[in-house]
Amino acid sequence: MITKDGRFAYEAAGDPDATPLIFLHGIGGAARAWRRQLAFFGKRFHAIAWDMPGYGGSPPLASVSIVTLADALQKFIEQLGASRPVLVGHSIGGMIVQKWLVQSPQLARAVVLAQTSPAFGKADGDWQKSFIAARLGPLDRGETMKSLAPSLVKELVGDDPDPKGMELARDCMGSVPEASYRAMMLALMGFDQRSTLKDISIPTLLLSGSKDNNAPAPMMAKTATYIPGAEYVELAGVGHLANLERPDAFDEAIGRFLNSVTAKA
Repeated sequence: MITKDGRFAYEAAGDPDATPLIFLHGIGGAARAWRRQLAFFGKRFHAIAWDMPGYGGSPPLASVSIVTLADALQKFIEQLGASRPVLVGHSIGGMIVQKWLVQSPQLARAVVLAQTSPAFGKADGDWQKSFIAARLGPLDRGETMKSLAPSLVKELVGDDPDPKGMELARDCMGSVPEASYRAMMLALMGFDQRSTLKDISIPTLLLSGSKDNNAPAPMMAKTATYIPGAEYVELAGVGHLANLERPDAFDEAIGRFLNSVTAKA
C-alpha cells in the first residue's frame, strides 16, 4: 500500500479503526520483515509496517539523517491519520523513534525500543569510523548487497534462529539499495539522545537480545534506568534480529507490554 501523498509504502493488517501499532525496521530490513508481527498483532491492532524512505516502495529523502527520518515518520503518521499510535522501533528504527519523541512527546500511546541504542558516539570517533569502514568497505571493493547479505545476516543473529526468518532476513538485506544502506550507515554518525531519555513520559519497553553485538544487552539495560518507569526485557540466546530469529518470543514480550499499557489506558 502507498500513502495518499505517494511518499511512503507500507504493509498493514487488522481493523483500521483499532489502535495503530507501527513497526519501524532497521538498516537491513523492510516492511515485509514484520509480516509475522502484522499477522499476530493484526488480530487486536491496526498493525502497520513502513518501508523506511529509500527502502522498498518508499522513495528516498533528499537528505538523510535521523532528524529528517523522524520528520518523515511524523508525516507518515499524519498521512495514515494514526491517532495515538504505539511505535515499535528496531535498531535505527528505534533511534528514529527516540528523535521523534523529542518533537512529539505525547503523540504516542507507548513505545517499544527494540535492540537499539540511545547514542552512536562522536562522529569523529575511531570506533565509529572502523564500524562504518567494516560495513561499507566491501561495497567499495565491488561486493553487492545481495552478495553480502548471507554473511551480514549471519553476523547479526544468535542461537538457533528460525530458518524461515533467516531466509526473509537475507532477502530483505539483499534487496536494500546500496545508496540507502550507505546513507543510513552515515546517518548513525554522531547520533546521541542520551540527554533526552529522562524526558520520555509515556510507557516504554526496552527489548534486548543476550547475543546482540550491535545493541548489547547490558547497554540496553542501563538505558532503561534513565527512562522513567521503563520496562526492560532480555531475550536469551537472541542476536540483533529478534523478530525474525525468535518471532514467538518477540511477539510474546511485546504482547505482554501492550496488555499492561491497554489495561492502564
